[in-house]
Amino acid sequence: MKNYRITVNGTAYDVAVEELGAGAVPAAAPVAAPAAPVAAAPAAPAAPVSGGAEGSVKIAAPMPGKILAVKANIGQAVKRGDVVMVLEAMKMENEITAPQDGTIAGINVAVGDSVESGDTLASLN
Repeated sequence: MKNYRITVNGTAYDVAVEELGAGAVPAAAPVAAPAAPVAAAPAAPAAPVSGGAEGSVKIAAPMPGKILAVKANIGQAVKRGDVVMVLEAMKMENEITAPQDGTIAGINVAVGDSVESGDTLASLN
């Protein structure tokens, strides 16, 4: 008998698996009881969220996903193509870049936030 911990949709289950020999008839399958919830790792400190200041150029999410990192700060000068933040979508890390030269006027998301396609992530002046 081997014991395993399996996580499904964030819930951990302890299961035991019995290896049967050839021609053996398995007994009724036991139902696995959920294990104690596993504590999530502490989140990284969140990036500062703008206090309502919005720039004229919006940086929108190209797809739904989760913010993994915020690479720029409010007031920071950026050039076109500079990485402003990293968005995880379908297990891929996507760099969100500045569409033009400017200064970061506002950051509307923090690390760990889930966003939808078209949501404003940041803005530039």
